[in-house]
Amino acid sequence: MKQFVVLAALPLVFGADPGHAQDAEAAIEKAAIAWETAFNAGDGKAVAELYTEDAALLPPDAERVDGKAAIAEFWQGAIDSGLADADLESVEVVEAGDIAYEVGVVTLSAPGSNGERVPVIGKYIVVWERGDDGAWRLHRDIWNMNPGPAE
Repeated sequence: MKQFVVLAALPLVFGADPGHAQDAEAAIEKAAIAWETAFNAGDGKAVAELYTEDAALLPPDAERVDGKAAIAEFWQGAIDSGLADADLESVEVVEAGDIAYEVGVVTLSAPGSNGERVPVIGKYIVVWERGDDGAWRLHRDIWNMNPGPAE
């Protein structure tokens, strides 16, 4: 019986509250929708506001991008280059206290060589951090695109 009591208490000790994790998942989903909305509106600065002050992007085949100002510039450059129609699909969210990670799929459209929009699909991992205000913000953001155009 003592073993059962100890095992039942482990989630409380280590912060694995299933109800709390669902709240984190919902909050992260809401923040991801805000990211999509800002990106699709062409507003790199609004995208960057969804990140922590000391956030970093880890883009494929590029240098690390640190801080909100640089992140705003990066995303504005991506938008200005013709990336559009971002759609984020969360596949997995795991929370551990004030940190969570999300694994997902991103679909975008890019300008094609013939002038038409070309769909591209990639995958991402975001480390989220809950601030003192309770809001979840992107802290580390890494992704890469799948080879070839989406079908």
